[in-house]
Amino acid sequence: MTGSELTPETLVVSAGRPPIADDAGVNVSISLNATRHAGGPVGYGRYGNENWSALETAISSLEGGKTLVFSSGMAAISAVFSLLPTGSVISASHHGYSGVMTLLKNLDAMGRIDVRFVNVTNTQEVLEALPGTSLLWLESPTNPMLDVADLPKLISSAKKAGIGVGVDNTFATPLNQNPLSMGADIVMHSVTKFISGHSDILMGSLSTNDEALFSRLEEARKFNGAIPGPFESWLALRGLRTLGVRLERGQSNALELAKRLSAHPGVSRVHYPGLPTDPHHNLAKSFMKGFGAVLSFELHGGAQQADTLCSSSLLIANATSLGGVETLWERRRRWSGESASVPESLIRVSVGCENIDDLWSDIERAFKNAG
Repeated sequence: MTGSELTPETLVVSAGRPPIADDAGVNVSISLNATRHAGGPVGYGRYGNENWSALETAISSLEGGKTLVFSSGMAAISAVFSLLPTGSVISASHHGYSGVMTLLKNLDAMGRIDVRFVNVTNTQEVLEALPGTSLLWLESPTNPMLDVADLPKLISSAKKAGIGVGVDNTFATPLNQNPLSMGADIVMHSVTKFISGHSDILMGSLSTNDEALFSRLEEARKFNGAIPGPFESWLALRGLRTLGVRLERGQSNALELAKRLSAHPGVSRVHYPGLPTDPHHNLAKSFMKGFGAVLSFELHGGAQQADTLCSSSLLIANATSLGGVETLWERRRRWSGESASVPESLIRVSVGCENIDDLWSDIERAFKNAG
């Protein structure tokens, strides 16, 4: 069977394998070579590696475009922004991943680019910001508010206007949505998160079906030096093999926790597009295959209670990051770089693969300790 005949859940297991041969391994071996004999297509360790290639092949099969892996998600995003001429306009969400928000604000302050921050849930507001924009940078669902943008309409409108579109697909994963198929130019993943899935590496990726753009991004990786290590690439590919089952369990747990938190007297609001009562539910359902394994919620008691709650859990780790097999939570505004539009009491939860009742017992215990 060809890759085009296989489902994404099968591709995460099968793509990026070495050729079948007698006694050959089923996995790509770790290639620890910085120096190579002359005459081949790679030439030097900063230009290519067998472990990168295997991982890139697997992600490409899921996103439908050629892929490059980078040393981190921020390295991948920085490569995209580095291609823009000085003075270019980027339109982006007014809240999203705090690292990107900080980078955009810094680039704007330096006069390197001009940033227009918009509410991506307000489609008309985004459309009105498009004239003069060079790049529309979208997250959906957004980090940490779980807002959902009308990706099909926004991407289509931007492309009709000749505007480049990049989409951070980390929260959704390629199993839930494929922005390249909607017309986006670039899809970015923090491979650190769901793709690798075990909280043990830092890595990012960019996928595109534009050959010229791919070449420019590859040049940026080569000469800016933001390359991943072979061992980290091997770990990421090993983690990808279980993305289907991890995401299935995480989404199921996330929906159940969202329902239970919605009924908790200490919770003022739950953000999760999988809830039928969520304002983004119908839009997300119209083009997403699933709602992801991240939710957030707000407390009546404010920031101090949220900090106490997060530090009172025994099973759920009070830690930043997401997408691993273990459940994590944290109060997002504890970080100075978090957007001011994020409520002070908001707690982001990356839901893992534990037993749902064990998770809920831990949450109830934490609420009792938090008062």
